[in-house]
Order: sequence, then C-alpha cells, then structure tokens
Amino acid sequence: MEIESDLLLAINPNSGVPIYRQVCEQITRMVASGQLKAGEALPSVRQIATQFAVNPMTISKAYSLLEADGVLARVRGVGMKVAQRNDLEQNLEERLLFITPAIETLVTQVEQLNIPQDEVLKAIKLRLEKGK
Repeated sequence: MEIESDLLLAINPNSGVPIYRQVCEQITRMVASGQLKAGEALPSVRQIATQFAVNPMTISKAYSLLEADGVLARVRGVGMKVAQRNDLEQNLEERLLFITPAIETLVTQVEQLNIPQDEVLKAIKLRLEKGK
C-alpha cells in the first residue's frame, strides 16, 4: 500500500526500505530534478508524519540526514527549506543514475519471467502516463 502526499512523496511501509530512507531518497531526487527549488519550504515534520501515519521521529530523522547532506537547510521559525546550493539540481544523465538500480532489477525480473520487451515498454509507458 503506497501513500502519496502533496510533496509527491510515495511511502510504502511494506517495501522493506525504511521509511526515513524512502523520504530521503525521494526528496533528493525531487531536488536533483528541479521539482523542488532552492529556498522552497517543505511541509513540517508533523504534517508529513500525520499524513502518512508514521512516527514524527522518522520524518525528523530523514530531514536531519538531508540537512547533514546539504540538501535541506533549517530556517529558525520557518522549518526546512531546500538548501541554496547551485550544484543540487542535476542534468538528465546524472538523474538517470538514480534509477539505474531499479532498471537493473526490472531487467532481471523481465528476463526471469520471460516477458517480451515490447510488453514491458508498453506497461512502463502506461504507468508513466497514469502518473501525469
């Protein structure tokens, strides 16, 4: 069961990936793609925790790790914002590196299931169009 937010987060508590890691990875990707711009405020820890029914410490941990990595910056009295760094937004080639592990996993599964390539591409295209 995946839960989505206004921030375009998709949390899957059953994925095997810790929730704080899901949040970190997704926010990093949104900053890298330019979906989240430098100086843009993020929802509060409490807002995200409430929306996804998770412990606020989980979201706080994700925000703290992102702050330590220089992706986010804490603004007293305001909350977390995307850091004002010029090197956070990445070009298409760099962003594609984020999905390489998922592509490798998908290719392995497709080969093991003996699914024709055109059917896989059709399924991916349908899913991408659904997301718009």
